[in-house]
Amino acid sequence: RIAMDLFTIPDYRVILASASQTRVTMLASAGIAFTAEPAAINEAAIKHAARAENIEPLDIAILLAEMKAAAIAQQYGQGHFIIGSDQILVCDGEIISKPKNATEAGEQLAFLSGKTHQLITAVVVFRDGVRIWHHVETPILQMRRLAPDFIDSYLAAIGEAALFSPGSYQIEALGAHLFTKISGCHYAVLGMPLLDLLAFLREHGLAPNGAIKAG
Repeated sequence: RIAMDLFTIPDYRVILASASQTRVTMLASAGIAFTAEPAAINEAAIKHAARAENIEPLDIAILLAEMKAAAIAQQYGQGHFIIGSDQILVCDGEIISKPKNATEAGEQLAFLSGKTHQLITAVVVFRDGVRIWHHVETPILQMRRLAPDFIDSYLAAIGEAALFSPGSYQIEALGAHLFTKISGCHYAVLGMPLLDLLAFLREHGLAPNGAIKAG
């Protein structure tokens, strides 16, 4: 459990239902007072069941974000905003999940090489145990053609970081070398539509503790 403190919502606690260090860093850098608590859900099983029911990737992203927030919301009573976020990578109609190992990471990069793909990124907010808001962004990324030798050297350079995100890239670091063009919200590419989330929180009484005004 990680606690951050700067901006607060009067009489409410903000909880980020995530283990993602990138999402924690984004929210903390924006000065939001929150606690990070990972939600224990089986993402792989949920995705598999959803695809079997022909649920669209956008709705799967929302579903996963909602289930993360709901899992944490069940642990608390009144006085809490719970934020859940998730991201689905879609290329050629296929959903790409986090790789299990370096071999799978290399296969993912080879599959994405020279293609355009989407990062469907959803955020859901619960208040007092009830879902009250969600938002989805869909950045579009064009990956350059990657030679097999480059993929091997790239994966060797980033090590275990290749296993932290779908598509096996770390776009905030060396992964920037993989792309020729990125369209859409930078924060959504990183894993959470931060700008719209901050706007939502301001509308619900974000109190900045004297740093800046919420309006």
